[in-house]
Amino acid sequence: MAGKLEKIALKPVNLALGVAAGTVAGMLFKQVWKLASGDDDAPDAGDESRGWGEVLIAAALQGAIFAVVKAAVHRGSAAGTKRLTGHWPD
Repeated sequence: MAGKLEKIALKPVNLALGVAAGTVAGMLFKQVWKLASGDDDAPDAGDESRGWGEVLIAAALQGAIFAVVKAAVHRGSAAGTKRLTGHWPD
């Protein structure tokens, strides 16, 4: 029973962490793109003036940053849950 209660109690925390992680990843991507390209805005796939290479590199970089931030937040959340409850979450 405690497992179900913990899962329910952690849902809003995990949701908030996911939103925060997405925001941080977006800001981080903008800064990395600005440093890498010297351009303030990353290319949009629908922008006719941007080349395939630039669009695909930006997408790959953005995906990598989002994946790393998501994994770090998920891992940190699981470690925090273990510290609070004494066991690793399912």
